[in-house]
Amino acid sequence: MTRRRRVTIRDVAQAAGVSTQTVSRVLNDRPDVAPETFDRVQRVIADTGYLPNMLARGLTQGRTHTLGVVAYGLEYFGPSRILTGLEQAAAATGYSMSLTLIHRPETEDVDEVLAGLAGRQVDGVIWAIPEVASNRSWLRARASAMPVPLVVVGGTTGEDLPPSIGIDNRAIGRLATSHILDGGARRMAIVTGPLDWWEARERLAGWRETLETAGSRPSDGLIFEGDWTPSSGEEGLYELLRRTPDIDAVFASNDQMALGVMHAAHRLGLRIPDELSVVGVDDIAEGSHFWPPLTTVQQPLSEAGALAVEVVVRAIKASRPGRHSEDTHLRRVNLLQPTLIVRQSSRQVTPG
Repeated sequence: MTRRRRVTIRDVAQAAGVSTQTVSRVLNDRPDVAPETFDRVQRVIADTGYLPNMLARGLTQGRTHTLGVVAYGLEYFGPSRILTGLEQAAAATGYSMSLTLIHRPETEDVDEVLAGLAGRQVDGVIWAIPEVASNRSWLRARASAMPVPLVVVGGTTGEDLPPSIGIDNRAIGRLATSHILDGGARRMAIVTGPLDWWEARERLAGWRETLETAGSRPSDGLIFEGDWTPSSGEEGLYELLRRTPDIDAVFASNDQMALGVMHAAHRLGLRIPDELSVVGVDDIAEGSHFWPPLTTVQQPLSEAGALAVEVVVRAIKASRPGRHSEDTHLRRVNLLQPTLIVRQSSRQVTPG
């Protein structure tokens, strides 16, 4: 069997009637190529199936077509879904990922992590570490000194340097709480995530604000701090009922804890949703197969990961010679909006 000869950049140049330098400019998305020439070269590349030598291009251009991703907590639903969105979007954009996993979100080894990424000569960095305690205090001082573009995904303090992508977690709390109140709940409790996590604090704030707007005074006795696990949801319901026996609804700040709440309710003989409405967050696959199926708030997590790739790639292109160094779309906070998914674990809105 005769092996097909690999198409070279010279073949593309000859077929398009241009120089190899022009083909190289097209491959590098340079602005100094006439639009009709750019389109003609792109058609020849598509017709011939030309595949550039990415390693050689990286060596000559000082670029590796690699994104450095720093992540934590893949055992949690949110971080794992964000990473899935990152990987899929990077592949679709022609970038590979160099993944660094850290063991705790409050890492003090930022310099070591960043030095490792620099040693791998990544073209850009995506910092996908949940915001916990003060673990982002280094960003303001060091982001502007980074030699490559940096984008933060997951949580946001409202800072626009570097660009950040997150979910509107306060809106998550408002959506869940409003739905539970609309179903006639009189005394609603919350099982939060660990309150040094930004997401957990924001969901608690949304719960509190919505109750206050409805004329209810949320007391500390209605708040139990969980740790994102089903066992903490189960423990939470037992403790909340001990403090306030007449609670008739629980907003759990993730689905795992919500399933723990439901497990405890079944053990106590409480009928869901008649005696206890339960709402979670995340829309994990198991939630719709529990009984009754779990009402939840869905987060656009994969979309957040994909947007992080889009923003960092745009920043990489903007930093190339001949491009504008400033892109007004890069310096902003992106808060994506959640969606309520109503199932049978919560009391439905009764017609007026």
